[in-house]
Amino acid sequence: MARLRHPEEGCPWDLEQDHRTLKSYLIEEAHELIDAIDSGEDRQICEELGDVLLQVVFHAQMGSERDAFDFGDVANSITSKLKRRHPHVFGDTQVKDSAEVIKNWEEIKKSEKGRKSIFDGVPRQLPALLRAYRLQEKASVVGFDWNAAHEVAEKVREEIEEFLEVSKNNDRARMEDEYGDILFSLVNLGRFLGLNGEFSLEAANSKFMERFGAIEKEAQRRGIKLESMTLEEMDRIWEQMKTSES
Repeated sequence: MARLRHPEEGCPWDLEQDHRTLKSYLIEEAHELIDAIDSGEDRQICEELGDVLLQVVFHAQMGSERDAFDFGDVANSITSKLKRRHPHVFGDTQVKDSAEVIKNWEEIKKSEKGRKSIFDGVPRQLPALLRAYRLQEKASVVGFDWNAAHEVAEKVREEIEEFLEVSKNNDRARMEDEYGDILFSLVNLGRFLGLNGEFSLEAANSKFMERFGAIEKEAQRRGIKLESMTLEEMDRIWEQMKTSES
């Protein structure tokens, strides 16, 4: 990377980059790594981990050029942080389970950075479903949580009923507000049952695309436009795909 960033012998594109211009690439590479993990292909996971590491190396090189920090500083920083936040491993603190580990972790984080709220540190740039999950997770650490899954499910039903009620008047602002409450409560139900709404929805997206893809292939096989197929025909293929999956 130092060679790529060399003022005279380096790559013009690499030389034009800064921390801000690389943000989108970091996000993209992280999502590609997630895709690789979902695929279960070790070789692909390894390759994508390398791409994510490249982003870390790139940013560290730019920090080094400003005499601000280098890759060694980055590695030392995370090493020190892991030791501080695992006093039950590197110190004398005793914990009984992973829930207590998480609680201690959050308390240490808050004291380290002078945070005033338990929500400090949850990035606003996170996808909304994932951010909802993390906010709820943070609140649960201090005891603000449901006692049983059926209570959360009842809250979901309550939010749906409220949404249907305001939709009768076609009040768009209130509908959007209540719709958000439905989504937030669904994330809560999933989290309480150990499911992440972001990942569950992505799996549903993939499943939808695969099933609809079968409809597209059938239209192509018949030599007809997708729009000319009846809803009944599409539903029949859809149900066939569901049956083949089970």
